[in-house]
Amino acid sequence: MNLQPILENEIVQLVPLQESDFEILFQVASDPLIWEQHPNKDRYKREVFQNFFEGAIQSEGAFRIIDKASGETIGSSRFYDYDEANKSVLIGYTFYGRNYWGSHYNPSVKKLMLEYAFQFVNTVYFHIGAENIRSQKAIERLGAVKVREISVAYHGEPEKLNFEYRIEKEHWT
Repeated sequence: MNLQPILENEIVQLVPLQESDFEILFQVASDPLIWEQHPNKDRYKREVFQNFFEGAIQSEGAFRIIDKASGETIGSSRFYDYDEANKSVLIGYTFYGRNYWGSHYNPSVKKLMLEYAFQFVNTVYFHIGAENIRSQKAIERLGAVKVREISVAYHGEPEKLNFEYRIEKEHWT
């Protein structure tokens, strides 16, 4: 499974995240309200986002999300922890500029990523911060089921309580 293919549909294009994308992505991420429900609420600060961005680059599975209508960068997401033996992968570290919340963008991105992933795996997991009600509801609308609570240490950050959600290939149509 290539963790950084170029994926696109009529609404968005997901392109592999590059080092040169820092400033354009930080412009989106520098809004404190984006992070108010996330485990690390300071990610809008340049130095904290720099650590997040470095983790994204090192993951070799991160994307810059582009709105095809405007050509604007609207956020980021990634594939990570691909487990070939267990035929599973995680999707996460997703964020969008507030202008794109509550719209068709997140479902469009997740469907694109899920359809690609299910060519290679049978299970996709999502780790969502325990306080991130907005993202929990969004992933449940796609059919994900909460399977457990787990402490997750994001790149260079302390462990935080997350909920693990799962979507099985056999239930995705």
